[in-house]
Amino acid sequence: MAQPPILTLSEIMLTFGGNPLFEGLNLSIHANERICLVGRNGSGKSTLLKIMAGLVEPDAGEVFRRPGTAIAYMEQDPDLSGYATLGDYAASGLDPAEFYKIEIAMEGIKLNPDQSPEQASGGERRRAALAKLLAADAELLLLDEPTNHLDIEAIAWLEDHLKNTRQSYVIISHDRAFLRNLTRTTLWVDRGQVRRLDKGFEHFEAWRDKIFEEEDIQRHKLDRLIKAEGRWAVEGISARRKRNMGRVRRLQDMRQGRAEQVMRQGTAKMAFESGPKSGRLVVEARGISKAFGDKVIVRDFDLRVQRGERIAFVGPNGVGKTTLLNILIGKEQPDSGTIKLGTNLVPAVFDQNRAALDPKATLWESLTNDRELGVSGKNDQILVRGKPKHVVGYLKEFLFTDKQARSPISALSGGEKARLLLAKLMAQENNLLILDEPTNDLDVETLDLLQELIDDYDGTVLLVSHDRDFLDRVATTTIAMEGDGKATVYAGGWSDYRAQRRETATETPKASGKVKPKAAAPKTAEKPEGLTFKQAHRLKELPAVIERLEAEIAKLEELLADPELFTKSPAKFEKASAALTERQEALAAAEEEWLELEELR
Repeated sequence: MAQPPILTLSEIMLTFGGNPLFEGLNLSIHANERICLVGRNGSGKSTLLKIMAGLVEPDAGEVFRRPGTAIAYMEQDPDLSGYATLGDYAASGLDPAEFYKIEIAMEGIKLNPDQSPEQASGGERRRAALAKLLAADAELLLLDEPTNHLDIEAIAWLEDHLKNTRQSYVIISHDRAFLRNLTRTTLWVDRGQVRRLDKGFEHFEAWRDKIFEEEDIQRHKLDRLIKAEGRWAVEGISARRKRNMGRVRRLQDMRQGRAEQVMRQGTAKMAFESGPKSGRLVVEARGISKAFGDKVIVRDFDLRVQRGERIAFVGPNGVGKTTLLNILIGKEQPDSGTIKLGTNLVPAVFDQNRAALDPKATLWESLTNDRELGVSGKNDQILVRGKPKHVVGYLKEFLFTDKQARSPISALSGGEKARLLLAKLMAQENNLLILDEPTNDLDVETLDLLQELIDDYDGTVLLVSHDRDFLDRVATTTIAMEGDGKATVYAGGWSDYRAQRRETATETPKASGKVKPKAAAPKTAEKPEGLTFKQAHRLKELPAVIERLEAEIAKLEELLADPELFTKSPAKFEKASAALTERQEALAAAEEEWLELEELR
């Protein structure tokens, strides 16, 4: 007999500011579902997730959770008061018999458990909330932008963890590769409706475009019908001097329906317009070295950047990507080596920390009181690439409303803050873009537009990002920073870098017995000879699966080594023993599968 849904939303209505955010919403989530929640910034995705979690009460409708079912929600701004460390917060409420789960999660997403909450950054606090969620014994996980503030290695770990969990989950994310690899169902929040597609994110864009095309056809038909009926109302009634009130009412109804149609939101009118052309040489670095104490950022590094190149910097958080970027543009000095900057450079910087935005200021004040934009805040116009423009009109080009113009920046969502920062950036003439994590919080449509703008941009781009899909679409050169001062230059984007790295790495020896793969073996987008695409993909991910299972087994064995555990807590002992048996069987199966695939290769 099929189990009832984990969560059911029935006839949900929620109104913000007089306009319904949701109306007549019906939705069910079942066991083992992998769902992505997509939609434009401000469409209500995060609010819908909070309704599912019980953090926001709808104005009408019913939220039903299956009795005995636990639902875990990843908090965006967790309350860490009362906790001495991030680890204490992440482990709060967890059964001591399952502390190994939180340790694995913290290690996987690179969270320092001893970090004080008072000294933690916003990204570290969010990682603590993510670790807490991953260790929770819940049937349904609700994740709002879980990859923000994670580097590519941690994203890959999280992806593998979610791929192998038995829990259901709903994910909001801007990371296309992450969503493509994980989801089997798509929920699209669009103009107060939630549409469902029983396919993963890779099918979303084609489905969305088809719906838009059908809407355009229906709207065109309705416009023609209104025009024809309107002509009859004038000519027919005048000719017969007798009203057919049924047709008149029908015309009125059609006009009312057309007026009430919710038009889909357009894309922001973004534009990077290059200033004066820079010299052919943009940056030349020779023998660059930089260290902070014992930590070496870069050692004996050479790079030559020509006008028009798109250079991407990748590597783990804290490895020094932003530091190297600042050295290359002259904001920081190297310990040794030389930097030569090209002539006539006009840089513009997108800062991942949004330092250019004062949260207490309004959007209006942010644009009209900016030295770089040449405005003092005493008027209602700004200079947009040398031409005056009304501030509200300019904000509307970036999809902000009249009301938002006078609202504080602190009230904006993450995606809206990114759009405002891009608006400030695009008001300036420039020929060198420095983009430090520009993709965080942006919706799919804005990401598409940003990619197209970078493609068409006449200047040079230096880019830091953990978004694999975006890197593949944009970068012409990738600089991989792997720690201990090593920075290697590769041609192409993320997939090109991984393929080239594999070619230079030592290949895994052919198996002649039960040999375990090295968990750190590099992944590649190429298909090993003799395998199907699905088999090749599985062979690529098995080392990380095996490493995770081995770590979980080690933690469980350490727990069960306590001779007093059975006496003090027989239930915990039984639970941990069952978990150990399950993981040992899974490890044996994974190793056997790896061996078979290696032999096929």
